[in-house]
Amino acid sequence: MNLPSPAIVAERSAERLPRLALILLCAAYVLPGVFGRDPWRNADLTAFGFMASIAEGRAPWWQPAIAGIPAEGGPLPYWLGALAIKALPFLSAPLAARLPYALVLVGVLIAVWYACFHLARTEAAQPVAFAFGGEAQAVDYARALADGALLALMASLGLLRLGHETTPELVQLLAVSGYLYGLAAAPFRRIASRVAVLIALPALAASGAPTVACLLGMLGVLLNHRSSYREAKDQRVWLLGALTLAVLAAWAFNAWAWRVQAELRIKPLLSLLAWFCWPSGPMALWTLWSWRRHRMRRHITVPFIALLVPLLACITMDSSDRALLLALPSLAILAAFALPTLSRGFSAAVDWFSVFFFSAAALFFWVYYVSLHTGWPAQPLTNMRRLADGLVPQFNIGTLALAITATLAWLALVRWRTARHRHALWKSLALPGGGVALGWLLTMSLLLPPLDYALSDSPVVARLKPHVPADVNCLAAPGQSLPLLAAMEWHGGWRMRATGTLADTGCSHAIIGIAHAVPSGWTVVAQVRRPTDRSGAGSLVLIRRQ
Repeated sequence: MNLPSPAIVAERSAERLPRLALILLCAAYVLPGVFGRDPWRNADLTAFGFMASIAEGRAPWWQPAIAGIPAEGGPLPYWLGALAIKALPFLSAPLAARLPYALVLVGVLIAVWYACFHLARTEAAQPVAFAFGGEAQAVDYARALADGALLALMASLGLLRLGHETTPELVQLLAVSGYLYGLAAAPFRRIASRVAVLIALPALAASGAPTVACLLGMLGVLLNHRSSYREAKDQRVWLLGALTLAVLAAWAFNAWAWRVQAELRIKPLLSLLAWFCWPSGPMALWTLWSWRRHRMRRHITVPFIALLVPLLACITMDSSDRALLLALPSLAILAAFALPTLSRGFSAAVDWFSVFFFSAAALFFWVYYVSLHTGWPAQPLTNMRRLADGLVPQFNIGTLALAITATLAWLALVRWRTARHRHALWKSLALPGGGVALGWLLTMSLLLPPLDYALSDSPVVARLKPHVPADVNCLAAPGQSLPLLAAMEWHGGWRMRATGTLADTGCSHAIIGIAHAVPSGWTVVAQVRRPTDRSGAGSLVLIRRQ
């Protein structure tokens, strides 16, 4: 039965985003943060440590390890960085490792665009046909919605930092996006859709998310089984093959792991959902309401199943933001289908909120930058010195020119959006997407030196290095965190041993926390702290075997 569509779209509203502007916006989103920084503490530094261990021959390709501690999950994400490090020896290892991940993020954007494009081409997703013509054509309508999905994804606050790290979760995000494309394109791209699902599910399993891969595969089989498209029904065999490969990949890489937390905390979960999924989350909810009569149609069910599984993973993993990251492509696609049904008042509210919020953020970044290099106003410089003790500001004319260009582009976008009423479907997401790109670019240009100084473990290693003999055989560091061990292996060039006890390692020197008592038979050599550690509670103590 043909149900009336809630989308009423005139031909002029199916205007596509100018391709040059779209490419420049994507470049402004993807490239900042790739160059000129160290791996940052925690997940980014840990992942780089595993990559470097493979590339430098300190660990086998099949089992990356830091200081003797093996990586959990599949090694596929670490292979990408290690191969880039070995293939690009003329670049610094952190930069070389980040380059394939920048391409991974580009692949996510492309896969989401085409997934939304093909879903919008299905019969049930089409807008209402006008009595005397003038409605949007199918391809133009689909292209405009795909532009909106891409803007919604870039506007998602949860993707901002996690999407620019070299972590397994970004490879998982590409696999989920590729799987979405494979399901969406099944009625239109027979071969490409089958190849996509055949690669996506095993890649997801080999990247540390085999349970998510299996659940997505089973739901995809059920969805295609009840589909009215013959091509989608034929894809079931390929999905079963992809499921088999995913199970084999997880078994071969020992990627199965139990990460479910027994406790469910509602308040942290709601807080995470509120900011992490903005602005796609509220728009996706509106889509589910406005298209409720079409809830079993393909353009709703495909992104919904790819949303449901990561959401369940997030809930069962104690509100994990990295599990919720995999839901962002589906949220962006669902948000795009809200665009034809939004009221003018809602669009205006989103525009004005974006103008004020991102303009204020840009002003904040510029004030801190001016204070850092001129000393006026004094308070921001005082705050920054308190955050990063010992930081020496360095002026870069190229960075300044890039930030000025981005700010002028933002002002031009604001003027374009507010000068007159625009009819394009994606107009409501132009300012949120552009504002997020502006904020990220300004942060990674104007404030990159103090951020890199504060978030990198290079300064603490530099403070420790003068106290460590050049001929030290190894450093024992049992109980220390993986990011710190990775920093010491990379920045310090030391052989680290973190397994066993101090007596078992045979190392002449060791690192312990300030809260730990010095073992008998050892003597203190030096005590160092991070520049950002004001209390000294995280200080490190270098000890020597007597």
